[in-house]
Amino acid sequence: MKENKLLLTETVLTLSGVSPLDFYGADNANFRLLRSSFPKLKLVPRGDKIKVLGQEEDIISFQENVEAILDFVRHHGSIQTYQVEDILAGQAPQQLSSSSKDGMILYGRNGKLIKAKTKNQRVLVEAIEKNDVVFAVGPAGTGKTYTAVAMAVRALKNKVIKRIVLTRPAVEAGESLGYLPGDLKDKVDPYLRPLYDALDDMIPTAKLNYYMTNRIIEVAPLAFMRGRTIDDAFVILDEAQNATDLQLKMCLTRLGPSAKCIMTGDLSQIDLPRQYRSGLSKCVHILDGIKGIGVVKLTTEDVVRHRLVKHIIKAYDVAAEEEKAYKEKRKLEREARIAGAANANNPSTISDALGETPNKKD
Repeated sequence: MKENKLLLTETVLTLSGVSPLDFYGADNANFRLLRSSFPKLKLVPRGDKIKVLGQEEDIISFQENVEAILDFVRHHGSIQTYQVEDILAGQAPQQLSSSSKDGMILYGRNGKLIKAKTKNQRVLVEAIEKNDVVFAVGPAGTGKTYTAVAMAVRALKNKVIKRIVLTRPAVEAGESLGYLPGDLKDKVDPYLRPLYDALDDMIPTAKLNYYMTNRIIEVAPLAFMRGRTIDDAFVILDEAQNATDLQLKMCLTRLGPSAKCIMTGDLSQIDLPRQYRSGLSKCVHILDGIKGIGVVKLTTEDVVRHRLVKHIIKAYDVAAEEEKAYKEKRKLEREARIAGAANANNPSTISDALGETPNKKD
């Protein structure tokens, strides 16, 4: 125990030239990131000083990161959590446009602040500002749909556009909804519920009802987009992973000269029947790189739902990779057995390698 204590060093860092509030971040978010990145160090913050206890090499690394953060704050006046993440990852902090730095998008119902909460959500906000077509691809809970709807509502409130068109494929997520009662709106509403939930957060009920009644905000299944030309509008195609190649092409070619289109999707949650293939991956691949089209890929680090959602997604990703590796191994083993049987020129052995029983003549 005494030997371990002798290996520990204590030092005090001073946050000179910056406000401690700017350094620590809102609700100490920046400091919590530092603490989680250096779990072996004992950190005790006291105003503009931080007492650090730990091994010398860890303290040196910690001090270098703190200096980088302080230097950034001195030059820019503040630092966001996603920029602290960049510094801790050894990268240059990403700079966004002045309108996107704080992530603020608009004020919703009852003055609720709607803002981009993660680095990639801020990147998505900037991509929507700069491009007329944007693909936002990432796992569940990363705020793809919510951010896109918020940007559309902001554009409507600022009179940049005249209407919003929200659409998604009417594909069931692994369960049959059967023949639902009611008119067309009643039948498609269950598929479009996430879009309504986002709108409810951002627009007062009376105003939202007015927008919906007067078709200023239109919510419709993807199939009803065919044959239309949509202009002076913000089109959001949600759950784009459940659209086929032809459906995505059809939606994109509906756009008029003054329209924007945001497509959101999660390639790990495709609910299409087996005879159909998702067109999202192909669509992104074909169109990426065209001027005016942006592609933003969100990750599990952008998950803003319950803290366990991030871990659940990662666990499923690991399981999927293991299953893929196992299938690839079995495939290679089968090919090796077939090759060996072919070299031996033995039909019976080849049939065994294929898992078949050869036909026997009487």
